[in-house]
Amino acid sequence: MGELKSKTERRFQIFWNTFFVAISIIAMIPILRVISMSLSSKDAILSGKVFLYPVQFTTEAYVRAFRSGSFVSSFIYSVFLMLGSTVVCVIMTIMAAYPLSKKNLKGGTIIMTLFVLTMYLDPGIIPKYLNVKDFKLIDTVWALIIPEALSAYNMIIMCTAFKGLDSSLYEAAKIDGCNEIQTLFRIAIPLVYPTLATLALFYAVGRWNRLSDVLYYVNTSKLYTVQMVLKQLIESVKISQEEGIASQLVADNIKSASIAISMTPMIIAYPFIQKYFTKGIMLGAVKG
Repeated sequence: MGELKSKTERRFQIFWNTFFVAISIIAMIPILRVISMSLSSKDAILSGKVFLYPVQFTTEAYVRAFRSGSFVSSFIYSVFLMLGSTVVCVIMTIMAAYPLSKKNLKGGTIIMTLFVLTMYLDPGIIPKYLNVKDFKLIDTVWALIIPEALSAYNMIIMCTAFKGLDSSLYEAAKIDGCNEIQTLFRIAIPLVYPTLATLALFYAVGRWNRLSDVLYYVNTSKLYTVQMVLKQLIESVKISQEEGIASQLVADNIKSASIAISMTPMIIAYPFIQKYFTKGIMLGAVKG
């Protein structure tokens, strides 16, 4: 019976391992195609020869991007903006979620209801723009951080994580003489690292990919993010084509190179955060 069970388990593992490997390969196809197009020549792309590997290999799209005077500076600026924005968002999320996770918080239900309403009642871009303008944030870096500093959805996830902690941990911290701030930093936050890391990744990806707020709130080129600069590069290639100017690039080259460049920070950051996705939040937190 044990041997039969062992064979069944092996077959089960082989089947699902094969299935997930196949899914992973399928998921990689669009990424490989994008990278291939970014490294292929104009003629190969226009003739439809490019699929999973570069045809007539060239790095002209990347050279064009990196030779742009504003690209390197905007890339570095975007990385620091992403890091700073993520820190602000995580702090705001914790500051909102931790008090609301307490059952004895007066008015907590009303406050939580107001947070939830913001998820369904979007005022639109004009009221948002007027609000940012009234606070004199237009054409400042704060216009790219403060309006998106807190996601109600992420705050609810963090609040749920805090609520999932065993109440005996808080009681033990109180007996040991910890106040709420000490309890938050010494007890609560270390036990919700997986949730915290996941939300930090969500905030970072959202900031890195966001372009609309730069279009609405920023006029100074030095505050343009890398997404905005890449958008301008794509438009410049299109204009060159429309005006009949000879070029070794087409818009698809720049688009593909832009996607490849945009993926780089997330690909670098993901391996450091991925381990938290599967780690148990309460692993070993309460004994006996």
